Amino acid sequence: MSIWNEEYERLLDPIDRISEILFGLIMAVTIIGSLSIATAGQTQVRTVTLSALGCNLAWGLVDAVMYLMRTATERTHNRLIARQACGADPETACRLIGRSLPAHVARVSGPEEIEGMRRRLLTLEFDGQPVLHARDFLEACGVFFLVVIATFPVVLPFLLTTNVMLAMRLSRIITLGMLFFTGMKLGQYAGYAKPARTGFAMALLGAALIAAVMALGG
Repeated sequence: MSIWNEEYERLLDPIDRISEILFGLIMAVTIIGSLSIATAGQTQVRTVTLSALGCNLAWGLVDAVMYLMRTATERTHNRLIARQACGADPETACRLIGRSLPAHVARVSGPEEIEGMRRRLLTLEFDGQPVLHARDFLEACGVFFLVVIATFPVVLPFLLTTNVMLAMRLSRIITLGMLFFTGMKLGQYAGYAKPARTGFAMALLGAALIAAVMALGG
């Protein structure tokens, strides 16, 4: 039996999915925000729109690669701890396992639970297992597509109308709507009684972040 035969219900967890959407959204809005409503011509609009798409394609790729690197590093580190625990005496092994547990898990894990983990590790195989699995690459692709897909609603108005002012207003409305929606989803995931409040808070926070990034020349 392998320690790495994990089962997943869906690609990425809700926080990862929403975070990637927000990242792509903020990147796209920051670039679109560089347009001057008063002086922008169709050539400039096209250039900025393509820049937003290209930027998110690039950053989506970077995010996907970094996701794989993080996954591989964490998994290799976990294997190292598991091997050390298997080769140590019971007391040392339990101490190693306890230190490696996330804080919220360690708080509810007593000596009996940790000893059970140690015994479980002794029955598992570590050698010959790949560091990354097909599922990891699918999740990396998910990261890439979430960042890229978040661009399209923001740039869509510029593709549908030649009125730059109208397109900019529609883009901002869509952005606020997406920020509200993602915030509400976070609130639902967290179990808040009124997730709409989280949606409004995310819309305000996102608008502030976009303004800060643009002010800093991002």
